Amino acid sequence: MSNYGAFISQDELLSYKETPLDKNYFLITFDDGLKEQYELAKPILEEMGIPYIFFINTSNFSEEKVSLVHKIHLLRSYVAPEILLQKLNTEILTGNEKKAALQHYNYDTEENAILKYFLNFRLSIIEQKEFIDPLFTKYFEEKKVAEELYFSEEMLHKLYTEGVLASHSHGHLPLGRLKASEIRKEMQNTQDFFLEKFGKKAKALSYPYGSRDSCEGIGNLLKNSGFKLGFTMERGANNSLQDDSLLLARYDCNDLPGGKNDLFKNRNPFESANLRKWHTYENSFTHK
Repeated sequence: MSNYGAFISQDELLSYKETPLDKNYFLITFDDGLKEQYELAKPILEEMGIPYIFFINTSNFSEEKVSLVHKIHLLRSYVAPEILLQKLNTEILTGNEKKAALQHYNYDTEENAILKYFLNFRLSIIEQKEFIDPLFTKYFEEKKVAEELYFSEEMLHKLYTEGVLASHSHGHLPLGRLKASEIRKEMQNTQDFFLEKFGKKAKALSYPYGSRDSCEGIGNLLKNSGFKLGFTMERGANNSLQDDSLLLARYDCNDLPGGKNDLFKNRNPFESANLRKWHTYENSFTHK
């Protein structure tokens, strides 16, 4: 990757909010605040001198809760996806929805992609919890899992001191599907955590799930909560932060050179990447 561009930190990226980018940059990001990211990825990146950002869900620490998305991951390690699909009656998905599921979760098997899509985009948050929580408590102890899965207190403080910690929201909810009042509460909760724990608000947020409908229309709410950078999962490159720095595109690591589904095939990613578009769409910034 270093053959194509330079690696940039969170603070360095923020310096380009008012001025044009002077060259091609990569920013390495990690979502969810998993302990294995700290233990495995951090030492390698530090040895190579590569900056990064870790995005955390603050409810994992303030409430010792396991995010619903991780409950689903863990359950799938115990319960076969076809059994979960039978319980959910996913046959009500349309052909277009199944196609959307395979596109959004393109690195999963068809069964897992449909299961994830149905849970994340067809069921309400309440319906998801009603289905998942009883199954999760059957197999796991939530507080113990949270302690084992996510960063420790010491890790959090070290990462913040190093300037590499940011928010993935409070409860890992698809923000664009919530009411404005619910989004504001999510933003307040996560920023309150940063203020109480570290004395300052988080500068950046990566949107849980990252799909267009989970990001759409909430830029102003993020801005009013003190965020300066927002990262979606739109697969594309960003040629400027000046237009809108709260709907930045990101590639999955699997999409890039060295990934299992390299989209660029030995081509320079900066010369052949699609430029981000979501920030130009109607209602991209203001909640409907």
